[in-house]
Amino acid sequence: MRVPVDWLGEYVELPEDVTGEQIAADLVAVGLEEEGLHTSGVGGPLVVGRVLEKHPEPQKNGKVINWCQVDVGDANGSGEPQGIVCGAHNFEPGDLVAVILPGGVLPTPQGPLTISARKTYGHVSAGMICSVRELGIGDDHEGIIVLPRLLGADRVEQLGLTPGDDLVGVLGLDREVVEVNVTPDRGYCFSIRGIAREYSHSTGAPYRDPADLPVDPATDDGYAVELRDEHPRDGEVAGCDRYVARVVRGIDLTRQTPEWMARRLTEAGMRPIGLAVDVTNYVMLALGQPLHAFDLATLDGPIVVRRARAGERLRTLDDVDRELDPEDLLITCGPDGERVLALAGVMGGEDGEVTPGETTDVLIESAHFDARTVARTSRRHKLSSEAAKRFERGVDPAVTAAAAQLAVDLLVEHGGGTADPAITDRDERASTAMPSILLDLGMPTDYVGVDYSPERVVEVLRMIGCEVTPEDETLPGTVSVVPPTWRPDLTDAPTLVEEVARIDGYDKIPSVVPRATGGRGLTHAQRSRRAVAGALAGQGLQEVLTYPFVGATRFDELGLAADDPRRAALRLANPLSDEAPLMRTELLQTLPEVLRRNISRGSRDVALFEIDTVTLPDHSASAPVPDVGQRPDDATLEAIRAAVPGQPWHVAVVAAGLADRAGWWGSGRHVDVTDVAAWAHSVADTLGVRVRRRQAERAPFHPGRCVELTLDDGTTVGWAGELHPKVNQRLGLPERTSAAELDLEVLVRASDHRSQVTHLSTHPVAASDVALVVPLSARYGEVEESLRAGAGALLESIALFDVYVGDQIGDDQQSLAFRMHFRAPDRTLTTEEVNAARDAAVARAARDHGAVQR
Repeated sequence: MRVPVDWLGEYVELPEDVTGEQIAADLVAVGLEEEGLHTSGVGGPLVVGRVLEKHPEPQKNGKVINWCQVDVGDANGSGEPQGIVCGAHNFEPGDLVAVILPGGVLPTPQGPLTISARKTYGHVSAGMICSVRELGIGDDHEGIIVLPRLLGADRVEQLGLTPGDDLVGVLGLDREVVEVNVTPDRGYCFSIRGIAREYSHSTGAPYRDPADLPVDPATDDGYAVELRDEHPRDGEVAGCDRYVARVVRGIDLTRQTPEWMARRLTEAGMRPIGLAVDVTNYVMLALGQPLHAFDLATLDGPIVVRRARAGERLRTLDDVDRELDPEDLLITCGPDGERVLALAGVMGGEDGEVTPGETTDVLIESAHFDARTVARTSRRHKLSSEAAKRFERGVDPAVTAAAAQLAVDLLVEHGGGTADPAITDRDERASTAMPSILLDLGMPTDYVGVDYSPERVVEVLRMIGCEVTPEDETLPGTVSVVPPTWRPDLTDAPTLVEEVARIDGYDKIPSVVPRATGGRGLTHAQRSRRAVAGALAGQGLQEVLTYPFVGATRFDELGLAADDPRRAALRLANPLSDEAPLMRTELLQTLPEVLRRNISRGSRDVALFEIDTVTLPDHSASAPVPDVGQRPDDATLEAIRAAVPGQPWHVAVVAAGLADRAGWWGSGRHVDVTDVAAWAHSVADTLGVRVRRRQAERAPFHPGRCVELTLDDGTTVGWAGELHPKVNQRLGLPERTSAAELDLEVLVRASDHRSQVTHLSTHPVAASDVALVVPLSARYGEVEESLRAGAGALLESIALFDVYVGDQIGDDQQSLAFRMHFRAPDRTLTTEEVNAARDAAVARAARDHGAVQR
C-alpha cells in the first residue's frame, strides 16, 4: 500500500517537517513493515522560465526544432537569458514554463538523468524545458508545461511566480510516498483511513475519520435492488449482505479529473483513467471500500445480486470472455437478472460500462461482499484486482453508505451532476454489531510476559475501536469486548492479546532465552545421528537433504523386481507433483539424483551422504476417519496411531570419481566398493557396534560387488556395493558409482545396549599367520568367521592379507592367508597357548569349509 504523506496528513495530524522515513519508522512500531520510500526523483534547479524568443528551425530529417531564449532570473548565476533547444511547439514567447538547468536530475525508466549543457542541432542547449512526463507528474508528452494551463492562471497569480522561482514545491515534486507491506489479516490498512489510524496508535497524534461525514438517509423509492444469494455453502453467510445504490444525473464525464486527485492516484500507484473511474478509485483508496459505476441508461431493470447459472459467460473489463461458475456471485440487471454486469467484488463487465462523452447518468454501487466468496471467485478466474484484494481481506460494512456519499459528492462537485434524492440501502446484515469476546484482563500478561495493568489493557482495546464492558461480579477481572466493524480479524481472546502487545510496543517484550530443564537434553538416538554425521563429514563426504517423493518409474530405473517389497510405497492423496506421488522406501531412491545433478554441473569427484527417514507402510492397516464434532475416543486414536506407517532413520552414501586425487605423486585411485564399505564400517564404529560383511546380491547393486552388513546375531544392518552398470546408465551416473545404505534404527538400538568402553591390555600381542586352501566357491568372510569362532576369546583381531589362485594349487581352489593377533587381558600368552588357539581355528575352518593348511 502506497501512502502519499500529504494525503495521510489530512486524516491524522503530522508533525511539522516530518519525513517519510520517520513516518515509516512509526508505522513499523505497530507492525506495518516498510516496503520502500518513494520521491519524485527530480533534483537540482527546477525553476520558472519566461520564454523571450522562439525561433523555429527546420532540420534535414524533416523535424522542426525551436531555438529559444528563456529568462530564468538569477537561477543561472548570471541573470542572462538561457539558450535552450526545444522540440515542442505548444508555447509562445511570453509563456511561463518549467525549466531544469544544468546540474539538475530527472527520473527516467533507465535511472536518474543528469542534465548538462550540450551541443545539439547546431546550438549549445543549456538546460531543458520540461513536459509533465519528464517530471514524472503525468503521461502527457505531446508538449511542454505551460504553467498557467497546468496550475490555472489564478493559481499562478496567487503564487506570484516570476522567472527563477523554484518549482519543486509548487509542482509537488518534494512530496514523499511511504510504501508499507500489509499482512492478510489487516485488510483495513489497504486504505489511507486505516494507515492514518495506525499512525495515530503509534504516535498518539489526533485522528480524523474520513468516513465521519454527513450521509443522506435511505429512501423507499431508490433504485430497485434485490439480494438473491440462494445458494451459499453450508454454514456460510450470503455473498452480499448490504448494497447501497446512489444515482447522479447530468454528469459531464469529459471533464478533466482534478489535478490534485490525479496526482494522489498516481502517487498511490494507480493510473488516472477518467472522472468516474478516478472518483471510485479515490474513494476506495481513502476509505477502503471498493465502488463501481454503471451507466444508468444501459440498465433495464432492477439490480439483482445472485449466483451464476449454468452456461453463463461474461466479458470483463480486461477484455477476457469468462465462463462463469455456479459459485460465482454476480451483479446483474433485468426483471430476472438475465443481464450479467459484473463479477461481484472482483471486476465489472463491458456491459454497463461508463463511457465519457456518452454517459451522463451513473449508478454508484457501494456494497459489502463476503470475503470467502470474493476470494474463491478471484482465484477461480485467476483475476486479481484492487477491489478483490480488499474484499477478500474484509471490508468495513459500516462504511458502505459513507463511501457512496463521498463518491456522489465528488462527482457532483467535479462533474457538474445532480445527486438523485432517492437512495437505496439494502441492509440484510445479521447484526450491526460484531460478536462479543470474553477476555480475562490478565491474559495479555500471561501470554506475552510483559506486566500489562488491567487499565492499560482496556485503554489499548478502546484505542483500536473496541467497546469494552466489565462483566458481572461472577467473573471478576473479565471484560466483554466488541471489536470494531473494520476489524473482522479480531475473533477471540488471543487475537485481542496480540493487539495489546502490538499497540503497547513489541520493543517492550523482553528477549529471554529459555533455560533448559535439568536432566533433559538430546536423546541417545539424536546424539547417535549427530555423531554419524560428524564422522562421515570428517572423512570428506558432503551432507545433503533430498525431497522424500519419488515416482513409480524410479523403481524400474533401480532394477527392482516386480515383487520387491520396496515397490509397495505409500501414495500421497495430494502430492506436490503428479510425477512423484510416492514416499521413498530407501534413501538411494532419491540421493543418486543429487549426485547426477552435481556431476552435470562440472563436479567430478563427489561423495555425498544423507541421514533422513524412509516410509515403510503397512498396507493392511487402515485409519478410521473420526467425526470432527468431538474428540475421538482412545480406541479410535490408538487405531489411527497404529495405521501411521513406520518411518525409520537411514543413512546412505553415494560416491563417484576419484577417491585419491591424481597428481605428481601418482595417477590417483577411483572410488570403489571398498570405500563405501569402509564408510559403512565407520558408521558402525562411531556407534561402537561391530558389523560383519558377507557377499550378497541385491538391487540396485552389481552382482558380485555387493556386501551385506549384519550384526553378530545376523540382523541385517544394510548393504554396500557398486551400482549396477544398467542402473548407472538409466540414472545418468558415471561408471563404477558406488553406494551404501544402513538402517540407523538397528545400529542405534544395538549401540544402546553395548558398552562404549574398551579395556586396553598392557600385555604384548602375539601374531600368527595361516594360509588355508579352500574351494573357490568359499567366501573369505565365511572362512574368517570360522577361524574367529574356533580361535576363541584370545583372538583380538583377524585380517585377510593375501589371496592366491595359480598352478601351485588346484584349478578349483584358492589360498587365503590370514594374520591373527592374540592377546590376553591379564597375562602374557605362551607359545603353546597361541599355537593351540591357532590350531583350533584351523580345525574349525577345516570342518566348516574343508580347509587345508598350506
